[in-house]
Amino acid sequence: MNIADLVQYLPAGMSPDDAILASAALAAVLTVLAVWNSLLVRDPTAARIRELARRRDALMGDIKGAGRHHHMRSKSLGMMHRVVAKLKLLRNDQARAAADKLAKAGHRSRDALVAYLFLKLCLPTVFGSLAGFVFFELEAYSLSPLIRLLVVLGSMVAGLFAPDIYLKNATDKRRDKIRKGLPDALDLMVICAEAGLSLDSALKRVAREMALSSAEIADEFGLTSVEIGFLPDRMQALKNLMRRCDLPAVRGVVNTLLQSERYGTPLAQSLRVLSAEYRNERLLKAEEKAARLPAVLTVPMILFVLPPLFVVLIGPGILRFVDAMKGVHLPH
Repeated sequence: MNIADLVQYLPAGMSPDDAILASAALAAVLTVLAVWNSLLVRDPTAARIRELARRRDALMGDIKGAGRHHHMRSKSLGMMHRVVAKLKLLRNDQARAAADKLAKAGHRSRDALVAYLFLKLCLPTVFGSLAGFVFFELEAYSLSPLIRLLVVLGSMVAGLFAPDIYLKNATDKRRDKIRKGLPDALDLMVICAEAGLSLDSALKRVAREMALSSAEIADEFGLTSVEIGFLPDRMQALKNLMRRCDLPAVRGVVNTLLQSERYGTPLAQSLRVLSAEYRNERLLKAEEKAARLPAVLTVPMILFVLPPLFVVLIGPGILRFVDAMKGVHLPH
């Protein structure tokens, strides 16, 4: 396929020079953004403190019966909140399920729920309209009407599932970070328990110490300490932690804390055993990834390493052979 064949796939009115210039400009912008993003120094402590303060104010308002503050604060979303409220999307079971998924991804505010429901409602229309404009109005590609219609429908389906895909990826990344930082947090909890601190004080101290090394653990433990101080049932705060994280390791920690809270069993010894178990599990997962590395590198080596190696090693011999054959005159 030559350049002339590729020109027909360009949008109407765009020359190959324009396409090359646009691609170069886009590559330059993406390079600048990537370098700028890599040089940023992120400190999640301030944002996490503000989130915990908002959560503490909301819990205090619920205990005192002042639910108007939460309702007034949700109006900051403006148009999104008006659309979601008018369609009554916050009153069904899907909204509660969406709130649970957002909490597992680290988004616990009502604004995040409103934005999620609004995007679930609008993204199929937006994606479908953009695809219809590109393929039917601009006629960017020479496709049959049936294929164009299928592409538009596929874009609408992609817009419908795009928020869920984002939430799933964010939840998986958050779970992995929590799993990696949990053994260190348990070691700190053992030290706090042996020092005689109460459960909420230990969680608050661990959250402060883990702020930079594992912001996710610090966020969850800090919120749990706030809920223990404000909720009437301390066990409900621990169950909320288990519901938000939804990890076998976190469930084990919560069950241990519930057992210690209910029966008065020694907390430090149980946490020490759990910490050793989860640390060994983390080491085994790292060894598993290291053992899988040779198989993963096989295909990249075949595709990107061996061809240049063959060119470097065999290329000079082939060139000398071609030069030698040029001087040989075969008899007729």
